[in-house]
Amino acid sequence: MKILRAGWRLLRVLAHLLNGAWIIRRRFGRLDFEQRQALVQDWSRRLLGLLGLQLQVHGELPGRGPLLVLANHISWLDIIVINAALPCRFVSKSDVRQWPLIGGLVEGSGALFIERDRRRDAMRVVHLMAERLRAGDRLAVFPEGTTGDGSSLLPFHANLLQAAVATEMPVQLIGLQYTDARSGLRHDAPTYIGDTSLLESLWRTACATGLQAELHVGEADTAQGRDRRTWAEALRRELAQRLDLPLPD
Repeated sequence: MKILRAGWRLLRVLAHLLNGAWIIRRRFGRLDFEQRQALVQDWSRRLLGLLGLQLQVHGELPGRGPLLVLANHISWLDIIVINAALPCRFVSKSDVRQWPLIGGLVEGSGALFIERDRRRDAMRVVHLMAERLRAGDRLAVFPEGTTGDGSSLLPFHANLLQAAVATEMPVQLIGLQYTDARSGLRHDAPTYIGDTSLLESLWRTACATGLQAELHVGEADTAQGRDRRTWAEALRRELAQRLDLPLPD
């Protein structure tokens, strides 16, 4: 029964992904910003439902206006979960483009891609982020730079905060956790680390029961004269405290 349920879920997820690709190709160009955000949020919520995943939001989500969202990174699913609660334009590493179907959807929804191994490209993306913040966009980044298993919080890449420093825009912390709805303990099904493939992570997620995504919303913060490194470390410590996670060097 478990395999049959997972197979049925994945068939429906595939159909939903294909529908998302069609929407981006055929409809996105005719929609304004608010309509696109609403569509992205609805599509993301439907995908979570098809995977049997519940969404729990702790704290008050921010309203409209320019904002830089910082979140810890556990899974490919993180983008979907955040968009289901708070639609954003994501800043993602260029590898995401290669993800089957999902990469095309992320790119089509307006993501900014960065080549992390190229310093000049990082500066290019920082300028684009500042431009989009001034235009009123809500951006989201994963400052750890890679996925973890959810048991600790990796060091933050401070350069991703430069756009918020330069434009004096607020940063919104969001802590992500995947848990078992019955026990409240960490659920590892969605993790996407090491040699785990996207399909393996997707299959484990589809097989899971009682899986829920929890978003812990912090308070919006501004640089208040701090440089990006000092601010990044303060934000990392605050997020670790909110999620009750250790801070490895």
